[in-house]
Amino acid sequence: MTTTNPTWDPAQYLRHAGHRARPFADLLARVPDLPGDPPRIADLGCGPGNVTAVLADRWPAARITGYDNSPQMLADAAAHAGARLDFAHADLATWTPTETYDLIVSNAALHWVPGHLDSFAGWLDGLAPGGTFAFQVPHNIDAPLHALMRELGNTPRWKARLGEVLRPVDSVHAPGVYLDRLARLGCATDVWTTTYHHVLQGEDPVLDWVRGTGLRPVLTTLADDPEARDAFVTDYRALLREAYPTTSYGTVLPFRRLFAVATKGE
Repeated sequence: MTTTNPTWDPAQYLRHAGHRARPFADLLARVPDLPGDPPRIADLGCGPGNVTAVLADRWPAARITGYDNSPQMLADAAAHAGARLDFAHADLATWTPTETYDLIVSNAALHWVPGHLDSFAGWLDGLAPGGTFAFQVPHNIDAPLHALMRELGNTPRWKARLGEVLRPVDSVHAPGVYLDRLARLGCATDVWTTTYHHVLQGEDPVLDWVRGTGLRPVLTTLADDPEARDAFVTDYRALLREAYPTTSYGTVLPFRRLFAVATKGE
């Protein structure tokens, strides 16, 4: 969902599926009863479909569509499709509802969509009265994970090739910005942040984590130059090892996320 159109690797993304799925479970725990019977649900930025399938477990009678713009992710998501669960290609930068939904949900996708705040009004227009718009996004663009990548990408060696492809610091807004926008659009809104302290295992696990997400634009941009790609990754690995030292029980990755649940007035 980024302007640089990174190539996604579902297998790499799913290497940390348990940690990545936990915030979605925490988000769904705050979603109220849905007005439709059966409900209609849209999952924006569904990725490989593993958390979209969780929606079907929560609302087994619902008709659910997962939307994504990555052919690689949609190919994996197809394995989760069923009679009431399907997947479709869509770019969230331009997607608008063409039918009425009881729940529009997004898990760790909107930070890849420039200007997503301005899409909220149109998305809410597609909600049934009493319906809910719920999302979570990483809220850690200032963490070493991203700050070191930006610093390295803006050094003289890399700036010309990478300076414009890294996720900008304003890709996610402050919690109060989301609260204000959604409340002014007539929603009863709950916004909060949580910092997870993931204990990761294996060699260079933080690098392994970011290979599935934030590093994708870099890997895509340098894909035709393996020597340059490997050089960047080597330098970035060294920075991550210093920022996230290994302990006897694993490597701790603090990861802050922002959540919003907005229910449309009756």
